[in-house]
Amino acid sequence: MKAILATAAGGTEVLQLRDIPKPELPSPHHLRVALAAAGVNPLDAKLRAKPSFYPDKLPAILGCDGAGIVEETGSAVTRFKSGDAVYFCNGGLGGNLGGEPGCYAEYTTLHEDYCTTKPANLSLHDSAALPLVLLTAWESLVERANLQTGQTILIHGAAGGVGHVALQLAQHLGARIAVTVADDKQAGLAHGLGAEKIIRYNEQDFVAETLVWTGGAGADVVFDTVGNETFLRSLNAVRIGGRLVSILATPLAAADVQLARMRNLSLCFDLMLTPQLLKLHDERVRQRRILEQCTALIEAGKLGVLVSHKLPLEQAAEAHRMIEAGGMIGKIVLSIRPE
Repeated sequence: MKAILATAAGGTEVLQLRDIPKPELPSPHHLRVALAAAGVNPLDAKLRAKPSFYPDKLPAILGCDGAGIVEETGSAVTRFKSGDAVYFCNGGLGGNLGGEPGCYAEYTTLHEDYCTTKPANLSLHDSAALPLVLLTAWESLVERANLQTGQTILIHGAAGGVGHVALQLAQHLGARIAVTVADDKQAGLAHGLGAEKIIRYNEQDFVAETLVWTGGAGADVVFDTVGNETFLRSLNAVRIGGRLVSILATPLAAADVQLARMRNLSLCFDLMLTPQLLKLHDERVRQRRILEQCTALIEAGKLGVLVSHKLPLEQAAEAHRMIEAGGMIGKIVLSIRPE
């Protein structure tokens, strides 16, 4: 089969198209999926540049997000049959080719318990863009922030992959939503998805704008998809006793911790990769059930995805260059088989 291998740590040139053997089923509970598409996430570019989790196990197939058709099932599989259309977040974190391979390839294998039937109203290509961002947004807003109807939320990077899905989820949950965006195009997308307050972070102070919007109180929840200075400044955009949820690691100085303590803030972090990294089977099943709930919302027209670019598999390096350039709207998908 054809696959994109990350052959070493480095720039986009380390992504090489190679012919490798089709993966065998690792256990009777596994599926082999003929991939139609793979979603591309900023995580992929970070793991290409610095293979943080498995630095000594290269080459590797990257790409956590995939969608395709079940080609073969193990003897113990009960949830799927050959021909089923599925999507999932699995593998792609590095590791060796015999472990949990990623989705930048014509085929992959995964345990049936980590797989979900794709939304009936989405193509396989669009479905491939969704799993990681759906899980991240759901865990952050529903499980970490416990966002409730009528609460206020500020979403940073609302036009990005995670951000535009989080915006839709917050709208579904009945929250009042403020967002930060870079330009008019991003503002138009956010407004169309239900944002009440649009803050252009290049021109406006998002802390001051959030305080004005909330009558001086601050937002009940701030969802950070940017990190670093944005995260630290957000400590002053959350109401007293509110919640700041981040999907990125940002060093906290003693003064930052003291400020959060003084304001009685709950600082929450979400790394949706934890169940896979720590091999927590039950937690991965929990995440599959989140995808099933999201699938129902997608089929009801309450959640969707903006795929801004579809590139052929052999242009994975270009997809990484686009992500690293910043300013992406929505998601990039690598097309492996025709739609």
